[in-house]
Amino acid sequence: MADNLDPHLILAAQRGDQQALDALIAAYLPLVYNIVGRALQGHADVDDVVQETMLRVVNGLAGLRDPAAFRSWLVSIAIREVRDSRNRSRSRSQNQSRQRPVGGDSGYGGGLEELQGVADPGADFVDLTILRLGLSDQRRETAEATRWLDEADRDLLALWWLEAAGQITRGELAAALEETPAYAAVRVQRMKAQLETARAVVRAVWATPRCGGLDAAIRDWDGRPSPLWRKRLARHVRECGECSEFQRGLVPAESLLAGVALLPLPLTLTGAYLGGRAWRKPARRHPNVGRSLLPTSKLVVASAAVAVLGVSAAIAMAGSGSTTSPNAGPVADRSTVGGVAGTSAASPAPTSLATPTPASSTPAPGTPTPAASATSTSPSPSPSVRPSVTPAGPVYGQTVDTVDAAPDRLAKPGPLPRRPETVPITATGNYSQPFKGSLGGTYLMFWNGQSVTITGTGYFRVRYEIAWFNRVGGMVMPTWTGLRGKLFHVASGGGRRMDDNGAGQPTDVTWMGNPKAGYITLPPGAQQMWNNEFFYLDGTVTLHETEGYADYNLSVTPFTWAQVTQDIDAAPDGHGIVRYGLVRDTGTDAAPVPQYLTRATPAKPTDVPQRSEVGAGS
Repeated sequence: MADNLDPHLILAAQRGDQQALDALIAAYLPLVYNIVGRALQGHADVDDVVQETMLRVVNGLAGLRDPAAFRSWLVSIAIREVRDSRNRSRSRSQNQSRQRPVGGDSGYGGGLEELQGVADPGADFVDLTILRLGLSDQRRETAEATRWLDEADRDLLALWWLEAAGQITRGELAAALEETPAYAAVRVQRMKAQLETARAVVRAVWATPRCGGLDAAIRDWDGRPSPLWRKRLARHVRECGECSEFQRGLVPAESLLAGVALLPLPLTLTGAYLGGRAWRKPARRHPNVGRSLLPTSKLVVASAAVAVLGVSAAIAMAGSGSTTSPNAGPVADRSTVGGVAGTSAASPAPTSLATPTPASSTPAPGTPTPAASATSTSPSPSPSVRPSVTPAGPVYGQTVDTVDAAPDRLAKPGPLPRRPETVPITATGNYSQPFKGSLGGTYLMFWNGQSVTITGTGYFRVRYEIAWFNRVGGMVMPTWTGLRGKLFHVASGGGRRMDDNGAGQPTDVTWMGNPKAGYITLPPGAQQMWNNEFFYLDGTVTLHETEGYADYNLSVTPFTWAQVTQDIDAAPDGHGIVRYGLVRDTGTDAAPVPQYLTRATPAKPTDVPQRSEVGAGS
C-alpha cells in the first residue's frame, strides 16, 4: 500500500505546527500499536513501548531529512523499542533469579514479582484481533495459528501481517529488521511454512469429535500453544490418515489477510489525561529535554484520543472513569435492572437477596388516622361478599433453571412430553457456516458478538464446546434476548455433562479442563451445561455468544421431538457417551426457562440478569 500521507504535513510538524503534529500522531499511532502488540503478544509492557516509540518519533522528527521515508523510519523505531523492551524484561528476570534464595520456592510460585512481564489476558493480541475485527473461519484459524510460531519470529510476524494486510511494504519490513530484502524474503517463507503447519494443527485440535490418536498425543499437553507442541502434533497430522485431511483446502494466508483492518486502539492509549489541549509546547524548555514538544509521554496518547475518537467522545470516556474500550468485548460488571443491582451474564451471582422493607405508613401530622376516620358520621359500607378463587394454573416463566446435581449416570430419562411442531425452526444472524472439524451443527458461533435469531414452533439443539485447550478462566455465559412467545429448556443430553470426566479418565480430567491446563469455571448460581441442551420455542428469540477471556463455542441446530428423544435415550458406551440424558420438560408452562433470558433487547447482551424475568408475554 502506498503511503498517502502528505509530505507537507510532516514538514509542518517538523517546524512546530501543533495541529500537524496532532494529525501525524493520530494517523500513525494505530500502526505502531499493531506492530508492538503483535510482536509482544499481549505483554504487559505494550502500552509503555507504544508511548516510548511515539516519544522517540516526536523527539527525533526534526532530524528526519526525507519526509517520504517517515513511515519506514517510524516502523524501524517501533521494532527497536520492542527489542529493547524484551532485553529489559530478560534482565529483570535474570536479576530476580539471582536474588531468589536457594530452596525458597514454596511450590506455589514466587509471589507478585513473578508476574512481571507476563502476558495480560485482557490484552491478548490474538483474541483482540479475532473479537474486534470479527475474524471467522480460515481467518480466525490463521490468527489462532500465530500462537504456535517460534518466539524468534515474533517481530517478523508483526511486520509480515501488516505487509499482507497492505499496511506496509516489503522494503519497510526488511529495513525494520535491518536485513536485506533477499534475506527477509527467505525468513518470511520459512515463517509462512510454520504458519501453514500450525493452521492444520489448530484444525485438528479443534475437531469434534477429535481423532483418537491425537487425543492420545495431547494427553500430557498443558493446553498452551508452543513451537515444541506444534512440531509434535504436526508429525501426527502429517502421518494420520484422518488428520491429514486438515491440511487440505487452506487458502493462502496472504489472500486471507489482504485488506484486514488495523486493530483499533485500546482505551489505555486513547482515553487518558484529557485536561485541556493535549499538545502544548512548554512555556520554557529545560536544557535536558532536547527537542521534545511534549512534557510527558502521556500527552502523546491524550492527543491521539482527541484526534482519533473526537473531543466529545474522549472527554465522555475520561469523565465516566471508564476503563473499557468502546471496541472491547464484554467484561465482568454489575448490571442494573429496573433500578436494582442484579447479576448479569458477566458478573457473579449474589449469595443472598435481601427482602425489601415496605415504606413506613405513619401518617403526616394533621392527617386523620384510620381510627379517627372510623368515627366519621358517614355510613359504614355493607360487608362485601368475597368471591370464590379458582386455583390458577402454572405461570410461564415462574420456573427458571438453577444449579442442579448430576443425576446417576445410569439413570434412564423419563418420557419427553411432546409439544406441537407446526412451524419449522429457522435462524438468521451473525454466525459461521459449518466446516470440517468444527463442533458440528447448523449455525456456529465462535466469538463474542456473534448471535443467532431463532424463529418457529418446534425443538432445537444448542451444542457447547468448552475450549479449555485455548483459554481457561471464568466463563461469561451466553444470553437470550428479544423473546416473543415462549421458550422452554426441555432436556439435556449429548452423552455428558461438561463437568463429567471421560471414560477411563481421572475424575479431575473433564470437558471443562484438567489440572495441567486449568479449568473454565461458571459464575456462581449458573446451571452446569451438558454437551447438548435442548429447547422448545413457540415464537422468536436471539441467542448471543458473549465469551470473555475463557473460550467456548456454540452451535444451534433445528431438531425434532424424535431426534431429542433419541439423543437423551442413548446408553453409556464406555467411550464418548458417559451418561443418559435428562428430561426437564413437564409439558406445561411450569417447565423451566433458561437462565439469562429476557424479552428486552439491551444494548449489551451481558446485561441480561441470571434470574430470567419473562412473565406471560406474547
